[in-house]
Amino acid sequence: MTKRIHVSTTINGEHADFLCEARQTLLEALRDELHLTGAKEGCGNGNCGACTVMLEGVPVNSCLVLAVEAEGARIETIEGIARDSRLHPVQQCFLEGAALQCGVCTPGYLVAAKALLDKNPNPSEQEIRFQLAGNLCRCTGYDKIVQAVQEAARRLRAGAWDESASPATQEV
Repeated sequence: MTKRIHVSTTINGEHADFLCEARQTLLEALRDELHLTGAKEGCGNGNCGACTVMLEGVPVNSCLVLAVEAEGARIETIEGIARDSRLHPVQQCFLEGAALQCGVCTPGYLVAAKALLDKNPNPSEQEIRFQLAGNLCRCTGYDKIVQAVQEAARRLRAGAWDESASPATQEV
């Protein structure tokens, strides 16, 4: 029997404890132990970005992070981006701008885009493309994704979002 390790962390603003094996990735722990299935496993080797989550405010490929590295850390997943049943502007703009197709890559894009807008509320098109370069979409082009992030940035600058509201409980 494999020894399991206790990890205590904060996920989407809530304290969370879980047990994991030493070799288990953060993506596996999120999906299998905590049932947060928004982050998707695409490539499993950090090339596609479908599993992107924020770890201490920095977007990371959760398939490349060991779950034990989350000890004491603050994690934000796609499930924590919406607030009080309202989609975050980046989510709303992806939806309105048809910036998604099959949806496998979408959670990673949304988390990476939010991380960018948290750091830089007025990114240029080049900055958006550079920041999202680690996320791949095999269904559509990238123009609609970039346009959705630009529109979300505009709405956020106009004050269309209350970051202090409670995280939504619905999966988006």
